[in-house]
Amino acid sequence: HTASPNKTWEGTLTGFVAALVVGLILGVTTDSFGLDGTIFSDNFTAAIVFGITIGILTPIGDLAQSLIKRDLGVKDMGFVLPGHGGVLDRVDGLLFALPGAYYVATLFELISIA
Repeated sequence: HTASPNKTWEGTLTGFVAALVVGLILGVTTDSFGLDGTIFSDNFTAAIVFGITIGILTPIGDLAQSLIKRDLGVKDMGFVLPGHGGVLDRVDGLLFALPGAYYVATLFELISIA
């Protein structure tokens, strides 16, 4: 994308597959290792949907933050972490992934909002 020219489809696909694999691992291993108190202990579907949601929304958050940087005409959002583009560049994927994770968790009643 022109907003972030150094991003590749390979990197995006790899991140999505990694998120999906982690969701699969969480969905399968929680009961296998006796981790009954974990958030996905009885809900394999929730673990898969959680992984898919994170895999889709993380690159969107990264691209959204890149669009903001391009609009502002800056390369880095800060200089606290030299060579890394600032703190926001390290957590930009969370901008969309955390709300998505929250909504998936409430949808599957993994957490309670009351």
